[in-house]
Amino acid sequence: MAPLSFMAAGINILTKSFGLFSSASLTRCSCAITTAAKPFSTAAGGPPKRPLTGYMRFVKEQQPQVTRQFPDAKAVEVIRKVAERWRGLTLVQKQPFEQAALFDRNQYKATMQRYQAQLTPEQTAVLTEEKRQKRAKRKNIKKKRELTSLGKPKRPRIAFNIFMSEHFEEARGDTMPAKMKSLLEDWKNLYMTQKQVYVQLAEDDKVRYKTEMKTWEDHMVEIGRSDLIRRKEKTARKTTKAAKKKPVSKVKKLKTAAKKPLATAKKTTTTTTTKTTGRNTRKA
Repeated sequence: MAPLSFMAAGINILTKSFGLFSSASLTRCSCAITTAAKPFSTAAGGPPKRPLTGYMRFVKEQQPQVTRQFPDAKAVEVIRKVAERWRGLTLVQKQPFEQAALFDRNQYKATMQRYQAQLTPEQTAVLTEEKRQKRAKRKNIKKKRELTSLGKPKRPRIAFNIFMSEHFEEARGDTMPAKMKSLLEDWKNLYMTQKQVYVQLAEDDKVRYKTEMKTWEDHMVEIGRSDLIRRKEKTARKTTKAAKKKPVSKVKKLKTAAKKPLATAKKTTTTTTTKTTGRNTRKA
Protein backbone atom coordinates (compact mmCIF):
# COMPACT_ATOMS: atom_id res chain seq x y z
CA MET A 1 0.00 0.00 0.00
CA ALA A 2 2.94 2.36 0.58
CA PRO A 3 3.79 2.75 -3.14
CA LEU A 4 0.15 3.49 -3.91
CA SER A 5 -0.06 6.20 -1.26
CA PHE A 6 3.20 7.66 -2.51
CA MET A 7 1.92 7.83 -6.09
CA ALA A 8 -1.34 9.37 -4.89
CA ALA A 9 0.61 12.00 -2.98
CA GLY A 10 2.61 12.73 -6.13
CA ILE A 11 -0.56 13.28 -8.12
CA ASN A 12 -1.80 15.53 -5.32
CA ILE A 13 1.29 17.71 -5.54
CA LEU A 14 1.11 17.95 -9.33
CA THR A 15 -2.57 18.80 -9.20
CA LYS A 16 -2.17 21.57 -6.67
CA SER A 17 1.04 23.05 -8.03
CA PHE A 18 0.75 22.80 -11.79
CA GLY A 19 -2.86 22.01 -12.64
CA LEU A 20 -1.78 19.54 -15.28
CA PHE A 21 -4.68 17.09 -14.93
CA SER A 22 -8.22 17.44 -16.15
CA SER A 23 -11.03 15.60 -14.38
CA ALA A 24 -11.00 12.80 -16.96
CA SER A 25 -7.23 12.31 -16.81
CA LEU A 26 -7.30 12.24 -13.00
CA THR A 27 -9.91 9.51 -13.09
CA ARG A 28 -7.75 7.51 -15.49
CA CYS A 29 -4.71 8.00 -13.25
CA SER A 30 -6.53 6.77 -10.14
CA CYS A 31 -7.72 3.69 -12.04
CA ALA A 32 -4.23 3.03 -13.40
CA ILE A 33 -2.75 3.14 -9.90
CA THR A 34 -5.06 0.44 -8.60
CA THR A 35 -5.13 -1.81 -11.68
CA ALA A 36 -1.65 -1.48 -13.19
CA ALA A 37 -0.06 -4.83 -14.00
CA LYS A 38 3.31 -5.74 -12.55
CA PRO A 39 6.12 -5.56 -15.16
CA PHE A 40 7.78 -8.83 -16.08
CA SER A 41 11.23 -7.55 -15.11
CA THR A 42 10.13 -6.77 -11.53
CA ALA A 43 8.10 -9.95 -11.06
CA ALA A 44 9.37 -12.98 -9.18
CA GLY A 45 12.26 -14.57 -11.03
CA GLY A 46 13.05 -11.35 -12.90
CA PRO A 47 16.51 -10.33 -14.12
CA PRO A 48 19.28 -9.77 -11.55
CA LYS A 49 19.67 -6.29 -10.14
CA ARG A 50 22.50 -4.13 -11.38
CA PRO A 51 25.38 -3.92 -8.89
CA LEU A 52 26.25 -0.73 -7.02
CA THR A 53 29.12 1.43 -8.20
CA GLY A 54 32.04 2.19 -5.93
CA TYR A 55 30.63 5.60 -5.11
CA MET A 56 27.15 4.22 -4.30
CA ARG A 57 28.76 1.64 -1.98
CA PHE A 58 30.46 4.48 -0.16
CA VAL A 59 27.18 6.40 0.07
CA LYS A 60 25.38 3.37 1.50
CA GLU A 61 28.09 3.01 4.14
CA GLN A 62 28.43 6.69 5.07
CA GLN A 63 24.81 7.86 4.89
CA PRO A 64 23.76 6.43 8.30
CA GLN A 65 26.85 7.94 9.95
CA VAL A 66 26.23 11.40 8.49
CA THR A 67 22.54 11.21 9.46
CA ARG A 68 23.48 10.43 13.08
CA GLN A 69 26.06 13.20 13.06
CA PHE A 70 23.64 15.78 11.57
CA PRO A 71 20.14 14.71 12.67
CA ASP A 72 18.50 17.96 11.52
CA ALA A 73 20.02 17.84 8.02
CA LYS A 74 17.74 17.19 5.05
CA ALA A 75 18.29 14.20 2.75
CA VAL A 76 19.81 16.41 0.04
CA GLU A 77 22.24 17.94 2.53
CA VAL A 78 23.24 14.48 3.80
CA ILE A 79 24.04 13.30 0.26
CA ARG A 80 26.00 16.50 -0.37
CA LYS A 81 28.14 15.89 2.72
CA VAL A 82 28.74 12.28 1.71
CA ALA A 83 29.78 13.43 -1.78
CA GLU A 84 32.25 15.87 -0.22
CA ARG A 85 33.76 13.04 1.82
CA TRP A 86 34.10 10.90 -1.34
CA ARG A 87 35.90 13.69 -3.18
CA GLY A 88 38.27 14.03 -0.24
CA LEU A 89 39.37 10.38 -0.45
CA THR A 90 42.63 9.38 -2.13
CA LEU A 91 42.77 6.76 -4.89
CA VAL A 92 44.10 4.24 -2.38
CA GLN A 93 41.18 4.91 -0.02
CA LYS A 94 38.66 4.56 -2.89
CA GLN A 95 40.23 1.31 -4.14
CA PRO A 96 38.34 -1.12 -1.81
CA PHE A 97 34.99 0.26 -2.95
CA GLU A 98 35.98 0.16 -6.63
CA GLN A 99 37.34 -3.39 -6.39
CA ALA A 100 34.16 -4.63 -4.69
CA ALA A 101 32.10 -2.94 -7.44
CA LEU A 102 34.24 -4.59 -10.15
CA PHE A 103 33.80 -8.03 -8.58
CA ASP A 104 30.00 -7.53 -8.42
CA ARG A 105 29.92 -6.38 -12.07
CA ASN A 106 31.62 -9.58 -13.20
CA GLN A 107 29.20 -11.65 -11.13
CA TYR A 108 26.30 -9.67 -12.58
CA LYS A 109 27.38 -10.34 -16.17
CA ALA A 110 27.62 -14.10 -15.57
CA THR A 111 24.25 -14.18 -13.80
CA MET A 112 22.62 -12.12 -16.56
CA GLN A 113 23.92 -14.49 -19.25
CA ARG A 114 22.45 -17.49 -17.43
CA TYR A 115 19.17 -15.65 -16.96
CA GLN A 116 18.87 -14.65 -20.63
CA ALA A 117 19.69 -18.20 -21.78
CA GLN A 118 16.60 -19.63 -20.04
CA LEU A 119 14.16 -17.04 -21.41
CA THR A 120 11.58 -17.86 -24.07
CA PRO A 121 11.32 -15.63 -27.19
CA GLU A 122 8.11 -14.11 -25.78
CA GLN A 123 9.80 -13.21 -22.47
CA THR A 124 12.76 -11.74 -24.34
CA ALA A 125 10.39 -9.57 -26.36
CA VAL A 126 8.66 -8.39 -23.16
CA LEU A 127 11.98 -7.48 -21.56
CA THR A 128 13.09 -5.63 -24.68
CA GLU A 129 9.87 -3.61 -24.68
CA GLU A 130 10.26 -2.79 -20.98
CA LYS A 131 13.81 -1.55 -21.61
CA ARG A 132 12.58 0.59 -24.50
CA GLN A 133 9.88 2.13 -22.31
CA LYS A 134 12.37 2.84 -19.52
CA ARG A 135 14.76 4.53 -21.97
CA ALA A 136 11.90 6.60 -23.38
CA LYS A 137 10.82 7.59 -19.87
CA ARG A 138 14.35 8.63 -18.90
CA LYS A 139 14.67 10.60 -22.14
CA ASN A 140 11.35 12.33 -21.48
CA ILE A 141 12.36 13.25 -17.93
CA LYS A 142 15.69 14.58 -19.18
CA LYS A 143 13.94 16.68 -21.82
CA LYS A 144 11.47 18.11 -19.29
CA ARG A 145 14.34 19.09 -17.00
CA GLU A 146 16.10 20.76 -19.90
CA LEU A 147 12.96 22.69 -20.87
CA THR A 148 12.48 23.78 -17.26
CA SER A 149 16.09 24.98 -17.06
CA LEU A 150 15.56 26.94 -20.28
CA GLY A 151 12.52 28.65 -18.77
CA LYS A 152 9.75 27.16 -20.91
CA PRO A 153 6.38 28.64 -19.83
CA LYS A 154 3.95 26.45 -17.91
CA ARG A 155 0.96 25.14 -19.86
CA PRO A 156 -2.38 26.90 -19.31
CA ARG A 157 -4.84 25.44 -16.82
CA ILE A 158 -8.45 24.61 -17.57
CA ALA A 159 -11.32 26.11 -15.55
CA PHE A 160 -11.80 23.03 -13.36
CA ASN A 161 -8.09 22.88 -12.49
CA ILE A 162 -8.20 26.47 -11.26
CA PHE A 163 -11.33 25.73 -9.21
CA MET A 164 -9.70 22.59 -7.80
CA SER A 165 -6.48 24.35 -6.76
CA GLU A 166 -8.48 26.99 -4.88
CA HIS A 167 -10.78 24.57 -3.02
CA PHE A 168 -8.65 21.43 -2.60
CA GLU A 169 -7.77 22.03 1.06
CA GLU A 170 -11.42 22.47 2.07
CA ALA A 171 -12.68 19.54 -0.07
CA ARG A 172 -14.58 16.78 1.70
CA GLY A 173 -12.87 13.42 2.24
CA ASP A 174 -9.66 12.13 3.78
CA THR A 175 -8.17 10.48 0.69
CA MET A 176 -7.21 11.77 -2.74
CA PRO A 177 -10.05 9.96 -4.61
CA ALA A 178 -12.61 11.16 -2.05
CA LYS A 179 -11.47 14.77 -2.35
CA MET A 180 -11.52 14.57 -6.14
CA LYS A 181 -15.02 13.12 -6.11
CA SER A 182 -16.32 15.90 -3.87
CA LEU A 183 -14.64 18.57 -5.98
CA LEU A 184 -16.22 17.16 -9.14
CA GLU A 185 -19.63 17.19 -7.48
CA ASP A 186 -19.15 20.78 -6.29
CA TRP A 187 -18.05 21.81 -9.79
CA LYS A 188 -21.10 20.23 -11.40
CA ASN A 189 -23.41 21.96 -8.90
CA LEU A 190 -22.02 25.43 -9.58
CA TYR A 191 -24.20 27.91 -11.45
CA MET A 192 -23.02 29.01 -14.89
CA THR A 193 -22.36 32.51 -13.54
CA GLN A 194 -20.05 31.02 -10.89
CA LYS A 195 -18.26 28.82 -13.41
CA GLN A 196 -17.82 31.78 -15.75
CA VAL A 197 -15.31 33.29 -13.32
CA TYR A 198 -13.03 30.26 -13.65
CA VAL A 199 -13.67 30.02 -17.40
CA GLN A 200 -12.49 33.60 -17.80
CA LEU A 201 -9.39 32.91 -15.68
CA ALA A 202 -8.62 29.92 -17.92
CA GLU A 203 -8.99 32.09 -21.04
CA ASP A 204 -6.64 34.68 -19.55
CA ASP A 205 -4.17 31.90 -18.78
CA LYS A 206 -4.32 30.78 -22.43
CA VAL A 207 -3.45 34.30 -23.56
CA ARG A 208 -0.59 34.39 -21.06
CA TYR A 209 0.74 31.04 -22.31
CA LYS A 210 0.51 32.01 -25.97
CA THR A 211 2.35 35.28 -25.40
CA GLU A 212 5.06 33.73 -23.25
CA MET A 213 5.54 30.83 -25.68
CA LYS A 214 5.97 33.21 -28.62
CA THR A 215 8.67 35.12 -26.74
CA TRP A 216 10.31 31.92 -25.53
CA GLU A 217 10.40 30.29 -28.98
CA ASP A 218 11.86 33.42 -30.55
CA HIS A 219 14.58 33.29 -27.91
CA MET A 220 15.20 29.59 -28.65
CA VAL A 221 15.71 30.43 -32.35
CA GLU A 222 18.18 33.15 -31.38
CA ILE A 223 20.30 30.79 -29.27
CA GLY A 224 20.21 28.04 -31.92
CA ARG A 225 17.66 25.71 -30.30
CA SER A 226 15.00 25.73 -33.00
CA ASP A 227 14.57 22.00 -32.37
CA LEU A 228 12.52 22.90 -29.30
CA ILE A 229 9.93 24.88 -31.26
CA ARG A 230 6.50 23.32 -31.56
CA ARG A 231 5.80 21.40 -34.80
CA LYS A 232 2.84 23.58 -35.69
CA GLU A 233 5.03 26.66 -35.51
CA LYS A 234 7.65 25.00 -37.75
CA THR A 235 4.97 24.05 -40.29
CA ALA A 236 3.54 27.57 -40.26
CA ARG A 237 6.97 29.09 -40.89
CA LYS A 238 7.67 26.67 -43.75
CA THR A 239 4.28 27.53 -45.28
CA THR A 240 5.09 31.24 -45.08
CA LYS A 241 8.41 30.71 -46.86
CA ALA A 242 6.75 28.62 -49.57
CA ALA A 243 4.07 31.29 -50.11
CA LYS A 244 6.77 33.88 -50.82
CA LYS A 245 7.90 31.89 -53.89
CA LYS A 246 4.48 32.54 -55.55
CA PRO A 247 4.02 29.24 -57.38
CA VAL A 248 1.95 29.08 -60.57
CA SER A 249 -1.72 28.56 -59.74
CA LYS A 250 -3.66 25.50 -60.89
CA VAL A 251 -6.07 27.66 -62.93
CA LYS A 252 -3.20 29.15 -64.87
CA LYS A 253 -1.77 25.68 -65.52
CA LEU A 254 -5.14 24.45 -66.82
CA LYS A 255 -5.46 27.45 -69.15
CA THR A 256 -1.98 26.82 -70.53
CA ALA A 257 -2.77 23.12 -71.03
CA ALA A 258 -6.06 24.02 -72.80
CA LYS A 259 -4.31 26.37 -75.23
CA LYS A 260 -1.82 23.72 -76.38
CA PRO A 261 -4.34 21.54 -78.31
CA LEU A 262 -5.74 24.66 -80.03
CA ALA A 263 -2.29 25.71 -81.16
CA THR A 264 -1.63 22.21 -82.50
CA ALA A 265 -4.92 22.25 -84.39
CA LYS A 266 -4.07 25.62 -85.97
CA LYS A 267 -0.71 24.28 -87.15
CA THR A 268 -2.37 21.20 -88.67
CA THR A 269 -4.99 23.33 -90.50
CA THR A 270 -2.32 25.68 -91.87
CA THR A 271 -0.23 22.77 -93.14
CA THR A 272 -3.25 21.11 -94.81
CA THR A 273 -4.24 24.41 -96.51
CA THR A 274 -0.71 24.91 -97.83
CA LYS A 275 -0.59 21.39 -99.26
CA THR A 276 -3.98 21.81 -100.99
CA THR A 277 -2.95 25.16 -102.50
CA GLY A 278 0.25 23.64 -103.88
CA ARG A 279 -1.64 20.77 -105.56
CA ASN A 280 -4.10 23.17 -107.23
CA THR A 281 -1.23 25.28 -108.57
CA ARG A 282 0.45 22.28 -110.13
CA LYS A 283 -2.79 21.18 -111.89
CA ALA A 284 -3.29 24.64 -113.35
